[in-house]
Amino acid sequence: MIVGTEERALALAQNIERHKDLGLRIIGFLSIAEENHPRKLNGYPVLGLATDLPRILESEVVDEVIFAISQEELKTMEGLFLLCEERGITTRIAINFFPHIIAKTHLEELDGVPLLTFSTTPKNELLLFLRRFFDLVGSLSLLVILSPLFCLITLLIRLDSPGPVIYRQIRSGVNGRKFAFYKFRSMVERAEERQEALAAYNLMNGPVFKMRNDPRITRVGRFLRKTSLDELPQLINVLKGDMSFVGPRPPIPEEVEKYEGWQRRRLSMKPGITGLWQVSGRNQIDFDQWMKLDLEYIDNWSLWLDFKIILKTIPVVLMGKGAM
Repeated sequence: MIVGTEERALALAQNIERHKDLGLRIIGFLSIAEENHPRKLNGYPVLGLATDLPRILESEVVDEVIFAISQEELKTMEGLFLLCEERGITTRIAINFFPHIIAKTHLEELDGVPLLTFSTTPKNELLLFLRRFFDLVGSLSLLVILSPLFCLITLLIRLDSPGPVIYRQIRSGVNGRKFAFYKFRSMVERAEERQEALAAYNLMNGPVFKMRNDPRITRVGRFLRKTSLDELPQLINVLKGDMSFVGPRPPIPEEVEKYEGWQRRRLSMKPGITGLWQVSGRNQIDFDQWMKLDLEYIDNWSLWLDFKIILKTIPVVLMGKGAM
């Protein structure tokens, strides 16, 4: 039984008809309007008013009642909900009166209190646990296996220029959480202080700085960037849980402050060492397209997608495609 005769009720009936596999058969509709309600809707009878539900439950076999009405009308239906509960009849609410386009909806419960949840990020706890497990095992294994390479890079950086081996920078993680981001230093000391003087050479059209033949980059740093070896210390970030192997790149807080509203959604998922941006051209694509690729990743996330991105990252790194 569908309570409601407006557009949302009709759309619901049509959806039910399209999904015969659900095994649902529509008995009819009940109207909210006391006057001028239709006698039939989509070929099904309008059996009366919503207030007639108790009488109809006495005379008809009804397994489920679906309320497809407005938020305001729901407030007057408490008695009918309790009646269905008393009779053991499954009751559903079509909640398409909440404005959302991207978010997926699911119901949760906290100490008996039902919570209607709208989320734009993956919520499958098992898949997210497996992702974290792979991050832990993978990062720890690679840190052990690549430790001789870490020592060699450390020696080269020390011989090439003064300054720390590891470059530490504050980045924005999930929903803006700040964390210490690690890379092998590829620039001279205090390189940030010289960025403003080089602003005219920025190749990106958004709140990020990318420059070809940046004079601040050291000789060893240029090689590290070309081969992406400067990214290796981020395995520590993955091990700590600040990052994952795959995800949107973590921005600096100053960049986030300049984001447009829709671009901030890229912070809703854990950042990664590689992602769709890296395997789609990196610095060869503009800032808006970069943001859209990150949102596409979030909206379509799966373990299989992560695996495909990792596989695509290997040739991109070997060829140095899009690196600066």
